[in-house]
Amino acid sequence: MSSPKAPLLILIVTSWIGFGIYMKSQQNKHKDPGDTPKAANVKVQRFGMITGLKPEKLAYYKKLHANAWPRVLKKIAACNIHNYSIYIQKIEDKYFLFSYFEYTGTNLKDDMAKMAADTTTQRWWKETDPTQIPLPEAAAQKKQWQNMEEVFHTN
Repeated sequence: MSSPKAPLLILIVTSWIGFGIYMKSQQNKHKDPGDTPKAANVKVQRFGMITGLKPEKLAYYKKLHANAWPRVLKKIAACNIHNYSIYIQKIEDKYFLFSYFEYTGTNLKDDMAKMAADTTTQRWWKETDPTQIPLPEAAAQKKQWQNMEEVFHTN
């Protein structure tokens, strides 16, 4: 003979399972299109870059990035760049900027060209570029930032 509480317990458990499935479907419907894709078929490319920072421009650089322009942030996401971060480090009285981002698109060259063609991004770079001191290798290529070699990664 079964307990009278068994049907109630089954109802509660199946309700929670159904609720969980429903919530998962709702999360997927409301994802921000700028979120990093989690699909297994999306290849994530990681980039680390470095440049110098003029000491007299340190406060201005921090102020700019504390209030990054929304259209610049939107363009970064539209160009398939996610988890973009910039760090400052002082080494022997010189400041350096280290940036990290993940690229999830399929054509990096085209996405970077789209970003470079964006007039708002161009105005942003007119503010940030004069604060930076490109490393010699980057300067020789007329670039602000020098790509770094990834030697280790773990999830």
